[in-house]
Amino acid sequence: MSATLSHHRLSISGMSCAGCVATVEDALKSVPGVQQATVNFAEHTADVEGSAASEQLIKAVTNAGYEAAELRTEADQQTKEAIESSHYKQLLIKTLVAAILAVPLVGISVLGAMPSLEGPGRLFWAAVSGLSLLVLVFSGQQFFVGAWKAFRAHNANMDTLIALGTGTAWLYSTAIVIYPDLVPPLARHVYFEAAVIIIGLINFGSALEMRARGKTSEAIKRLIGLQPKSARVIRNGKEQDIAIDEVGLDETIRVRPGEKIPVDGIVIEGHSTVDEAMLTGEPIPVEKTPGSEVVGGTINKSGSFLYQAKRVGKDTTLANIIEMVRRAQNSKPAIGRLADRIAAVFVPTVLIIAVITSLTWYNFGPDPKASFVLVSTVTVLIIACPCALGLATPISIMVGVGKAAEFGVLIRNGDALQRVGQLTTIVLDKTGTITQGQPAVGTIVPAKGWSEDQLLQLAASVEVGSEHPLAEALVNAAHEQKITLKPHHEFESIAGHGVTAKIDGQHIALGNAKLMNDLNVLMFDLPEYADDLAQQGQTTVYIAVNTKIAGIIGVADPIKDGSIQAIERMHRAGLKVVMISGDSRSAAQAVANKVGIDEVIAEVLPQDKASKVSALQRRGDVVGMVGDGINDAPALAQADVGIAIGTGTDVAIEAGDITLMRGSLLGVMDAIAISKATVRNIKQNLFGAFVYNSLGIPIAAGVLYPLFGVLLNPVVAGAAMAMSSVTVVSNANRLRLFSSDSSRG
Repeated sequence: MSATLSHHRLSISGMSCAGCVATVEDALKSVPGVQQATVNFAEHTADVEGSAASEQLIKAVTNAGYEAAELRTEADQQTKEAIESSHYKQLLIKTLVAAILAVPLVGISVLGAMPSLEGPGRLFWAAVSGLSLLVLVFSGQQFFVGAWKAFRAHNANMDTLIALGTGTAWLYSTAIVIYPDLVPPLARHVYFEAAVIIIGLINFGSALEMRARGKTSEAIKRLIGLQPKSARVIRNGKEQDIAIDEVGLDETIRVRPGEKIPVDGIVIEGHSTVDEAMLTGEPIPVEKTPGSEVVGGTINKSGSFLYQAKRVGKDTTLANIIEMVRRAQNSKPAIGRLADRIAAVFVPTVLIIAVITSLTWYNFGPDPKASFVLVSTVTVLIIACPCALGLATPISIMVGVGKAAEFGVLIRNGDALQRVGQLTTIVLDKTGTITQGQPAVGTIVPAKGWSEDQLLQLAASVEVGSEHPLAEALVNAAHEQKITLKPHHEFESIAGHGVTAKIDGQHIALGNAKLMNDLNVLMFDLPEYADDLAQQGQTTVYIAVNTKIAGIIGVADPIKDGSIQAIERMHRAGLKVVMISGDSRSAAQAVANKVGIDEVIAEVLPQDKASKVSALQRRGDVVGMVGDGINDAPALAQADVGIAIGTGTDVAIEAGDITLMRGSLLGVMDAIAISKATVRNIKQNLFGAFVYNSLGIPIAAGVLYPLFGVLLNPVVAGAAMAMSSVTVVSNANRLRLFSSDSSRG
């Protein structure tokens, strides 16, 4: 018997760059029972799937040189955010402390008033050495501790580069102060201000990055903010306010106008309209009457009502949405995993480059060789940090997935986010996806001597109580017209043909043409109308009274609002649109003609839908399947991207890679537009990060010196490294400006 699989979410501290991501992921994957582990450098979290206990996971992370804690509840998440807020303030303080020493040193250098390393000047530099050591310990302690932990775990990361760079600068400078004769006179330069400024700049850059990163999780924070803190329940006949965590299943809850609905449930008394924009992205309130479902976090607008709780705690729709968004934000598309693999070997590569740089300057550089070796090596170490590379993908994924959720588009993972923008063909299920999935009366054609109301009255009176979709459409239409129904007797259902009954002593027959022929009903010219209705996609119901035709009623599944508009946009985006249906070809083609479908695959059995999707894939199409029913689940799983209509079944939603919380196809184009915007943003970030490192390292190593006499200052390298991460995060945050208008052309 297999062990029960579980999901653990960990907060990881001590990660300093993208190289740390691979180290932590490898540590987690090495734990027996772990099936999947994904680390998000932007969030400093890890998502782990498998049967391993959380204690084992935390121990593995600790042994790798980092710290971990499990995030079990929202309170744990809030604690993590509070710790990060405190860390942000500490970074600013550390920056200030470094600046207090660095600014005077830079000022003295600019004014040309630097004391000599000989005589009384040595006392000044000895004091500066001591003060800069204190700054390195106070403001840069985390880098040296992190480097030591990485060394003990046989790893190298950003901390390694910074600790080596600033530590070497301080040691060299201190050695020159104590033993100035160690090097020739031309090489007697100290670099205390460089070490201190670099530490200050990196702390400041980390603070700016942390502040910008906080904005990327605003979507989650808004979703969490939708959760009410309390509920008004009725217990023992009395109303009382209790904490939301104390609400139990089947409790009766009262909701007044303007209040948030606490948990999911079903209305049992009262009438109101509810703003479900947070769920669907649609601003129009939805009417609620007894029997209607309500969702926790949505807002009651007008009336007061009572409802019974059906899903509470982590089972509510909102809680599931928050969890799905969080997991998606922590996932990685293929492009992100590639960046992680590169980052994993980046720091060791930089260390090798730094050694080569040192040897090159030592053997071939001009005098003073010691100074050139030190400056070039420290600059390479400082500028090469792959922070921007590690942030490039996860920071964009977090913003993109969060933004999609605001439009009612729930993306399950990073691969789906990347893949949906690459689709070439969209396959649409007909019933419940393009159409409403609820048949309604479309056309009534009475024979001579009959009226439309009379026909509808007879048809609904015979069918009342039946659960057949056509019967429900007839009865609903009669209720909408406020037509009084008559009692019927001697009801008989004839499978595949229709029904018969007696009303007021008259024999009523309701069904298809075959039933009319069997009863020898004279049809007159009504079959011509029936053909017209069939071409329009309507199912024809004949009505006969005492074997004489009284008329026909056309019942159709209405096209959903937005379907035609969405399909037009798919075409404008260059997508081929295919409709798949179990209906007859004529009925399916009629719907296809109305909405502008390119290709129709009709008369498909539920179990064959997946094979039809597979056939499209074999001819080279990248297929997105959109459906809402249980019979769509295999096809959704087969498609390159499965898109489930959120108003459909739970099975379809589970099978889909993307869920549209609205019942509208317009969400498909929102998902595609967000995907393209996010992937474009990731590529911009990766390009910037690669270009920064590709150009920065050679310049730092001194390739421009032989041609132009230019050697990059370590201080400039520190500033560039610190700002590269801030630039990546800021670019990702531009996605927060994404508007649905951009996706709807």
